[in-house]
Amino acid sequence: MRGVRWRRVAGQLGRIVAVWAVSTLTMLALAAVLPDFRLQSADGDSATRIAVTAACGAGAFGVLSAVVWPLLVRLLLLVPALVLGLLVFFLNGSLLLLALRISPSGHGQAAPETAVIVAAVMSAVASATGAALAVRDDEAYRRRLHRLAARRRRSDPPCPTTPGLVLVQLDGVGHDVLRDAVGKGLMPTVARWLPADDGIRSAVDGIRPAGDSPPPTHRLTPWRTDWSSQTGASQLGILHGSTFDVPAFRWYEKDRGEVMVCNRPTSAAELQRRAVLRTGGGGLLTVDGASRGNLFSGGAGEQALVLSIATRRRGRENRSRAGYFAYFSDPANAVRTALSFVAEVAREIGQSVRARIRGQRPRVSRGGLYPLVRAFATVVERDVVVAAVMGDMLAGRTAVYADLVAYDEVAHHSGPYSRDAGKVLQRLDRCLALLERVAEHAPRPYRIVVLSDHGQSPGETFRSRYGLTLADLVRAGCGLHVPRRAERTRSGAEARAAVRAALRRPVEEKGEQQRPARGSEPIVLASGNLGLVSFPDVPHRMTKEEIDARHPALLTTLANHPGIGFVLVASEEHDGVVLGPHGTEIPLAELDDRPGPLARFGPGAAAAVRRTHSFPHTADIMVNSAFDPADGEVLAFEEQIGSHGGLGGAQSRPFLLSPLELSAPAAGEEELTGAEQVHRVLRRWLDELNGPQVPLTDDTEDGGTETDGTGAAAPVSACPAPADTGPRGTEDERAA
Repeated sequence: MRGVRWRRVAGQLGRIVAVWAVSTLTMLALAAVLPDFRLQSADGDSATRIAVTAACGAGAFGVLSAVVWPLLVRLLLLVPALVLGLLVFFLNGSLLLLALRISPSGHGQAAPETAVIVAAVMSAVASATGAALAVRDDEAYRRRLHRLAARRRRSDPPCPTTPGLVLVQLDGVGHDVLRDAVGKGLMPTVARWLPADDGIRSAVDGIRPAGDSPPPTHRLTPWRTDWSSQTGASQLGILHGSTFDVPAFRWYEKDRGEVMVCNRPTSAAELQRRAVLRTGGGGLLTVDGASRGNLFSGGAGEQALVLSIATRRRGRENRSRAGYFAYFSDPANAVRTALSFVAEVAREIGQSVRARIRGQRPRVSRGGLYPLVRAFATVVERDVVVAAVMGDMLAGRTAVYADLVAYDEVAHHSGPYSRDAGKVLQRLDRCLALLERVAEHAPRPYRIVVLSDHGQSPGETFRSRYGLTLADLVRAGCGLHVPRRAERTRSGAEARAAVRAALRRPVEEKGEQQRPARGSEPIVLASGNLGLVSFPDVPHRMTKEEIDARHPALLTTLANHPGIGFVLVASEEHDGVVLGPHGTEIPLAELDDRPGPLARFGPGAAAAVRRTHSFPHTADIMVNSAFDPADGEVLAFEEQIGSHGGLGGAQSRPFLLSPLELSAPAAGEEELTGAEQVHRVLRRWLDELNGPQVPLTDDTEDGGTETDGTGAAAPVSACPAPADTGPRGTEDERAA
């Protein structure tokens, strides 16, 4: 035993010396290349003196990075995430200047801007060297994984042996898109999990030797959204069990005189509060849960990049240390993410220019801040969220829910089946593979469930096809002035909200007023291919008869326009009616027998329309764009060529990828319908894994969880950070 301990100590010292030596060589190389970085005095020094200066500087920088850096990051946890990511470079450069100053030789000098570059390169090289040397060492590899679990438990009960549940939401990835990506070999991890039926693993199996296909571990199940096929409604239903009174991504509430927008922090907080009051429960993650990168908390005690808490006063209860601190406490992480960020911006600019040169159609504007927004979604948000989930798994949390918005953002502007979106799916598949490997080292077993909140339907925009926006068409039907040049309708992609939340700048988009004036002109809002028209000066929801009396041509103009699929409006005679072209008018109660314009939208459309009609804040006029079943295309009222938010095509058909150890999501041929039903399935799985998920109170002997008015939970202790994680996996996995 003593010999093993000494060999372990010797191995650790050997790695330290190796990293020190590589860092010294890196510093010497940089000093030879960079004109403003010197390791010798003005009079010149011998080669030996220069080498000693480099060794002292590299050693001092390494010690400061290991000791001072984590303390600095912990002090800066309340700084916005994106700002901290940029501040990393300046702090790292400051540590290098300090290291040169305290070096015994005292000859090292560097300009401040050069120090930033040198520190970034040295951090990356040192981190890569340490990781490479640790590949063949069990304990070093385990310690490296354990550093991701930065948050330590306050108590030390035995770690549960029951499996935990990790839920990864691939935002906007439809069921058919996933199958297509697997069939093309873009997602080998998902392909390995699935059975080789229907040819969806053909591309992957084709590169394996015969008989080398592993047994399936997961099942793929489609489910159907409500009329409002967007993250706000779906994630609220999945995490909090209620989608009631969420008619769209954005809508106007007459009683409050306010425009609700699902990715606005104040609106997200209000929606979460309403869901908690309606269901009487804190949410899916109330018991020892973590919410990462979501619009809503799910009642979790640990939260990072959660929009519904973005407006709260910052403190211990609404900041994330697991993942947030763990990620930025290693300077190499920030360097790698920053370089990837720049590369993603360049990649987007190149792809946009190529699409323009080729005359690609349909196409939307991809200039302005969009390259930065895309890079944040596909790099920064992904890296921080995945690191947080890894920390949660290594800390033994019972339930984790994370949202990765990368695909949704790219597909909005490039198209759901585009090459650009396919590349994003490849990178997301690698994230799933990483989480699968981390699960092998977690202190408890984990079941990894992958799901989506909605899909996306392709198609050009309403504006590009007809030269006017929905707002222009409504104004024309009301006899109001129509601008000669149609203005673009702002996109409501979730990534923009994530950027604002990270910057703690929840500002309104241009033209998106939270409290518009109560004039007589209509308020027209767009949610993908779903439009909402409200008359703010009328306190109640107007009926068809009232609208006809006020604007006789409006409903006819909308229903007969070739870009409009159908219109929903209240009625004094029939409660509610669906309007279509050529004078079609069908009462809601008769839609099952006479679907009329809803027929092309498939099964479930009538039920979804009736349910939305029952919401208190449904708009005076609900407008769904036209849909072509032959090619699955819709016409978005926003500037998106991949859209979601209404009925029509793949946008209403997300997926649920669940382990075979869990019970089937639905019995037989029954189809999952609505996010509320998905919530009940996830609840059932938590019960199967850990027993009924009943939040503990302070009266219980083991301590526990309390929820506040928004369903947020105080942390519940599950198990301490692991001291041992078992086998270390294969060499290829460790290298990855």
